[in-house]
Amino acid sequence: MALDIKLLDIIACPVCKGKLHYQPQSDKAAHELICRFDRLAYPLEEGIPVLLENRARHLPLEELKP
Repeated sequence: MALDIKLLDIIACPVCKGKLHYQPQSDKAAHELICRFDRLAYPLEEGIPVLLENRARHLPLEELKP
């Protein structure tokens, strides 16, 4: 199940309340929503964003895409 892109207009990072960016990975199971300010990647499970800070992955600077 894919993420409904319209959700990106509604949801925000639970930490800073900033904009999230959809980042599909080559592995279909590894799609993520990215907060560039906090450098966090929130997972998607069956197309549903898991917006819990303890489930987010910390991103190294080189992994952030402009």
